[in-house]
This record gives sequence, structure tokens and C-alpha cells, in this order.
Amino acid sequence: MSVSLFAAAAMLALLSACVTINVYFPAAAAEKAADKIIDDVWRGSAPTAPAVAPEKSGAIETRARSALAAVGNFLLPSASAAEPNIDVTSPEVKRLSGSMEARFPLLEPLLNSGAVGLTSDGYVAMRDGANVPLAERNGVRTLVANENADRAALYREIALANGQGQWEAQIRSVFAARWIARAKAGWYYQDAGGAWIRK
Repeated sequence: MSVSLFAAAAMLALLSACVTINVYFPAAAAEKAADKIIDDVWRGSAPTAPAVAPEKSGAIETRARSALAAVGNFLLPSASAAEPNIDVTSPEVKRLSGSMEARFPLLEPLLNSGAVGLTSDGYVAMRDGANVPLAERNGVRTLVANENADRAALYREIALANGQGQWEAQIRSVFAARWIARAKAGWYYQDAGGAWIRK
């Protein structure tokens, strides 16, 4: 009797783990979505991320992983079949990324010169106004403000399009890291402490 009670408790634990899988933020899927949007916005200006070689593992470890996966697929087929995804195909997401893509030819020279840099919180900021002629500084400030408004709206819209408004801060955080990771050599970005670093 106690064995079947234990088995029932173990099954409940497995099923509850399955239910909570979808509650967590799918960071890897968010990174893929961010990379796709960044590539579209920067249209070939950003270097592609280098492929990471998979880690080598021993034969015993590989067999153990295969066995665990087979057991998991047998016990919880829906958990392995439901790969998390971040939807970035809503009309508003497309509109915002299109607006940013159209603006990028004006923003890129400012990033190249160091006048504007990427902030640690997923936005852009005027870094060195001395690199911009005085007569053009207000225009650059407006450009930066418009870019930041679109970025804020993009992060919010991706969360809402996925039915998870509470993900907005996490999406912004993922984008912040991916903008910096995919930036061109020579561009400036802020570290977590706010210091400007040249990539």
C-alpha cells in the first residue's frame, strides 16, 4: 500500500513540474527572437554570433541522458513536445521593428562615431555630444528619444503578444544583452555599473 502511495506522490510531483514549465520565462526562445529582430533592424550591419561547439560528453553520460529522455517522453510526452517559443509576428511588433529599421541608417553613423552608445538596460543614449556638431545635437536627441520610445513599445508589445505582460522586464533584459552582444566592433556600450566601454 505504501509503495502505491509513494508512486502516486511521485507522479503528482512529476505532473506538477510539467504544469510549472510553462510559467517560467523561456529565456533561450527570447534570445532567438531578439536576435531575429536585431538582425532585421540592423540589416547585415551586426556580426552574426559565432556558433558554439557542443560540449563533448562521455558515452556513459550520453546513454544516461538518452535513457532519461526516453523515460521523460514516455511519462510526460506533452512536456517534451511543447518547446517554448516567443511570438514576434504580431502586426505591432512588425511595425515597431520596421520603424527601427528605417531609422537605423541615421543611427548607425552615430554608433560608429561613439556619439551614441548602447545602454545596459536595452536602450540607446547620447554618449559624447562633442562628436556631433552643435547645430545637429537636438536632432540627435530626437532620434535617440524616438528610438528609445520604439524599443520600450517593442518590449511591451512582445510580452503582450505572448499573453504574458509580466515578461516585459525580462524581455527588455534579454534584448539589452543581445543588442550589446551583437554590436559591431568599435561601438560603445554601458556595463552594469554605467561605465562606457568600447567593443
